[in-house]
Amino acid sequence: MSSVFVNVAPVFLLILIGWVLARTGILREQTGDALAEFVFKIALPTLIFRTLAEAHFEGASPFRLWIAYFGGVAITWTVGTLISAYVFRRDTKIGVIAGMSSAFANNVFIGLPLVGRSVGDDGIVAISILLAIHLPLMMIAGTILMEHATAKVDGGGRHSLMAVFRQVGANLIRNPLVIALCLGISYNLSGLGALPVVVKSVVDQIASVTAAAALISLGMTLRKYPVRGNLSLASAMAVLKLALLPACVFALAHVLGLSTAWTAAMVLTSSVPTGINAWIIATRFQSGQSLAASVISITTIFGVISVSFWAWLLS
Repeated sequence: MSSVFVNVAPVFLLILIGWVLARTGILREQTGDALAEFVFKIALPTLIFRTLAEAHFEGASPFRLWIAYFGGVAITWTVGTLISAYVFRRDTKIGVIAGMSSAFANNVFIGLPLVGRSVGDDGIVAISILLAIHLPLMMIAGTILMEHATAKVDGGGRHSLMAVFRQVGANLIRNPLVIALCLGISYNLSGLGALPVVVKSVVDQIASVTAAAALISLGMTLRKYPVRGNLSLASAMAVLKLALLPACVFALAHVLGLSTAWTAAMVLTSSVPTGINAWIIATRFQSGQSLAASVISITTIFGVISVSFWAWLLS
């Protein structure tokens, strides 16, 4: 259990440090935004590029990994939507945000640093493979479902599927993580061998700050997501996020025979708090913002328990 604590505690302590820095005014909130931008556009892409450029895939297929993770996402999202509709009697738009909040893990800012500490390079390879399709799939699903729900609840027309795909596709082309994934895999397949010494030195130094910078920046931005309203529904979605999603991923990973490292990576990243993308979708469609914000904060507060449990079980 002590080894679990050593790996998990620093992740959430760094988030807490970021929150304290912003809350006390030692650093301005804008500093957190700038740090998050550096992490997303420079540090994380560098880490992903280095990991994939040097990885040994040994013929491993990503499809079982994707099925295990997104199978868990589909189950959890569906349960969250049904609970919102039939237990809390909320409309379809709130149901979509509830389901998305229960199934959208913060794989980038928390999952990747956590897996890097707990699993190592094999885990980062697995997370990188997941990130290749995680954002587009989740954002396309969330946008399409919210378009349908908005038309149903508010009336009016919906954007065509082609328009949704074009919008998401345009965003992905400019996404630094997607660019890093493509460059890393391309370099790996090129057969050029190890990175040049000088280049590797620079890449290693940038990549080494990723985890701390990502977690501190996340803590500094948490003030944007206060717990308010929809507390019962938000708490229910938080339980699904921290308990049901990793349980489903764990079961599917074993059924599909994923390796120990890849199973650990998928389960750990599925057990982390909710990502901000659920709030982004809610804000775009002007529905369920307080619900998404509350789930983000609640899962971040109690995420240390969920992550510690799953890390202990996997160990």
